Amino acid sequence: MAVTMRDVARHAGVSPKTVSNVMNGYPYIREATRTRVLASIDALGYQLNISARNLKSGRTGIIGLAVPELSLPYFGELADAVIEAAEEHGLTVMIEQTGADRDRELTVINRPRGHLVDGLLYSPLGLGQDDIGQLNSSAPMVLLGERIFHSPVDHVMIDNVAGTKAAVEHLLALGRRRIAVLGVHPGERIGTAAIRYGAYAATLAGHGLRVPEELAVPAGKWHRSTGAEAMEAILASGLEFDAVLALNDTLALGAIRVLTRRGVRIPDDVAVAGFDNIDEAQYSIPTLTTVDPGRAHIARTAVELLVRRMSGDDSEHQEIVAPYKLFTRESTLGTSKPR
Repeated sequence: MAVTMRDVARHAGVSPKTVSNVMNGYPYIREATRTRVLASIDALGYQLNISARNLKSGRTGIIGLAVPELSLPYFGELADAVIEAAEEHGLTVMIEQTGADRDRELTVINRPRGHLVDGLLYSPLGLGQDDIGQLNSSAPMVLLGERIFHSPVDHVMIDNVAGTKAAVEHLLALGRRRIAVLGVHPGERIGTAAIRYGAYAATLAGHGLRVPEELAVPAGKWHRSTGAEAMEAILASGLEFDAVLALNDTLALGAIRVLTRRGVRIPDDVAVAGFDNIDEAQYSIPTLTTVDPGRAHIARTAVELLVRRMSGDDSEHQEIVAPYKLFTRESTLGTSKPR
């Protein structure tokens, strides 16, 4: 009798999801757990026989997930949510990291995939609206992210405009008027940075406030280190500000580190808000006010759409915006009022 993933999970004392995560190279697994699962795979002689499964059913039972960078917590946590959603449909997820490199992103969608995966969830950062023609593919695909709109495939996206507006409205309600923005991409017309900065500016203008362009600080990749560098730059400028809107949580965490080291009180002197609601936001000091973009909803919806297309559904393609939620925490409310 063939060894199954459940047999491996039982032997290793873990869940089938954990076995799937190990086999797909998911990074956020304890090394001891990974070692135990791999030992069980070796001991039982488990093999995922893709070719045999494909010959029997015409499918591999595997879907692809192409993301820019798993070291960014948002994409790591998105991958986890996609794996969980896929398992509900009996699917395994093969993850590919593109590094936000345009050539690698093109390779992902142009590569013949028929004998490897049954469909692809695709989150590009290097491509843009001019590349929309590249998405015409015989294999089912669901697009994620904010680089390409009105494409010939299903698209599940974040409500960047309403989510950013909610964060800015929250800061304004606290009496903050000089709100610095970390993570802008000067010259960008389409993309998450442009959309979120545009929503920030429109919200200020809607309140009759001047948009302080001098407080818009660039950051290329949205990492903790670049958030720290951007915060150092604005402090060095001597410009006055009483709040920070970081365009993602990792930028915010880098900024918090610098502010704390410099003796700036959060939120008394400067309130800080982010975007993504990564897990770390609940455990930082102070805990981080942030916008939850509906990551679980995005993963579940994208997988369901992909499964429908893989089953032959040829109805009109959909553009779905996930619901967001603002979590207000200590970085804007202080320690007495988090909720």
